[in-house]
Amino acid sequence: MKPTLVLVGRPNVGKSTLFNRLTRTRDALVADIPGLTRDRHYGHGKVGERPFLVVDTGGFEPQAKDGILHEMARQTEQAIAEADVVVFVVDARHGLSAQDKEISAKLRRSGRPTLLALNKAEGLNFAVVSAEFHELGLGEPHPISATHGEGVRALVEDALDLLGEPAPDDDEDATAGGALKVAIVGRPNVGKSTMINALVGEERVIAFDLPGTTRDAIHIDFERGGRQYRLTDTAGLRRRGKVFETIEKFSVIKTLQSIEEANAVVLVLDARQEISDQDAHIAGFIVESGRALTVAINKWDGLDPYVRERVKADIERKLKFLDFAKFHYVSALTGTGLDALMRSVDAAFKAAIANLPTPQLTRTLIDATTRQTPPRHGVTRPKLRYAHQGGRNPPLIVIHGNSLEHVPESYRRYLEGVFRETFRLQGTPLRIQFNVSANPYADRKKPERLRREKPAKRGSAVAKPKKIN
Repeated sequence: MKPTLVLVGRPNVGKSTLFNRLTRTRDALVADIPGLTRDRHYGHGKVGERPFLVVDTGGFEPQAKDGILHEMARQTEQAIAEADVVVFVVDARHGLSAQDKEISAKLRRSGRPTLLALNKAEGLNFAVVSAEFHELGLGEPHPISATHGEGVRALVEDALDLLGEPAPDDDEDATAGGALKVAIVGRPNVGKSTMINALVGEERVIAFDLPGTTRDAIHIDFERGGRQYRLTDTAGLRRRGKVFETIEKFSVIKTLQSIEEANAVVLVLDARQEISDQDAHIAGFIVESGRALTVAINKWDGLDPYVRERVKADIERKLKFLDFAKFHYVSALTGTGLDALMRSVDAAFKAAIANLPTPQLTRTLIDATTRQTPPRHGVTRPKLRYAHQGGRNPPLIVIHGNSLEHVPESYRRYLEGVFRETFRLQGTPLRIQFNVSANPYADRKKPERLRREKPAKRGSAVAKPKKIN
C-alpha cells in the first residue's frame, strides 16, 4: 500500500503549493489568502521509484470552537490520525508563532512520525532562521521552497525513510497462489455491500438502502472455485462538494488506498441511475492507478428493454475510455451474473501480470507498421524498430526507434489496440512508451584531416610555388 503523507500547518504557510509540487498538478488552489483551502485534497506523488499518497489539509487552528474553522480543525485531526507521516509546514519568513507551538504540541501527543518543513527558506541564512524552530521539539527543521522546489525531494525521501522498507509486492503473492485482492468501489448506494454478501454467501456487511452506510474499508476473505480472494468493501466516493461529514471525508483516503492495495478492482454502477461525472472520475482514478478493472452494472433485473438500451448507450458515451474492460450486467440482490463477473476479474488480473515475449512483441509491431505506417512529420517519418516489455500490472510496452517523438496520439491508440488484441489483454490498462534512439555522431565534428579543400575553379588565379635555385 502506498504510504500517506499529510501536510499540516496554520493558514497561508504554503501547504497547497507544496501539495501541487509533490503531485505535479495544479489541483490545489494557491493564493496569498489565509484559509483558502477548506476541504482536503488528495493526490499521487512519486520520488524516484517510491510512490506515495499526499493529503493537503486546511489551515489548522486547534483553538477554534465553532464555525468553519472548527470543522477544518476536525478534518485535520482526523487526517493526522490516519497519516503514515505528518509533514508540519511552517513559514520561515514569518518566524515561529504561538499557533505553531499549539500545532506542534498536538502532533507530539498524536504519536505520528512528524517532519518539520521550514518553507519559504530560499535565499535566507538557514542557521539563523531555523534556530527558534528547534524549541518545537520535532527534530531538525528541513529548509524547503515549495515554490521553487528546493529541498522538497530530500524532505520526501526522509519522510519515506521513516517507514522503512516497502512491503512485499502483493502481485507476486497473488501470482504464487495467495489471495487475490479485489476492491469493490463505486458511488454510495449502488449495491457494493449487497454484492459482497452475495459473493460470500452470507450477511457479512451491512446492506441498507441509505447512502453512506459503509464508512470504512472492510476486508472479507473467502474461497470461490478453488481460489482464495480478499474482497474490500469500500465507502462510496461522492463528489467533493457533496462530502460533508469528517468521517466520510477521510473514508475517501481509505478508498483510494484500497484501490492502490488491490490486485484488481470491480467498479459498480447503478443501472437505475444516470451515469454521472463522479462514476467517470472514479473510473479515471482506477485507470491512472493501473489496476485490472471489471465493470458491474448492478440492479439490471426488472428493467424493460428500452431502459436497458438507453443505459448501454449512456455507458458507451460517458465511459468510452474503459473500452478495454469487460462489462457485466448483474443483480447483486439475486446473484445473477456474479459467476461471470468473477471469471472476468480473474482474467483481467491474469492479463495485467502477463509476460510478453520480446520476439513476439517485435513481430507484432512490424506487422502493425506494415499494415498502417505512422504519418509523416514534415519530411521525416517515425521509424519503429523493435519493442520489449518494460513492466507489469499494468503491462508496459517500450518501443524503440527514430523520430518517435512525432508519433501522434491516434497512432499510439492504434498500436495499443493491436497489442491488446494480439496478446488478449482485456481488463487491464496498457501503457506504451516511446524511446528515441539517439544518433551517436550527431554532435561530433568531422576531424580536420578528413576535411577536403574544394578544388579551385578552372581559370582562377592560383599561386605557383617558387622555384628554388
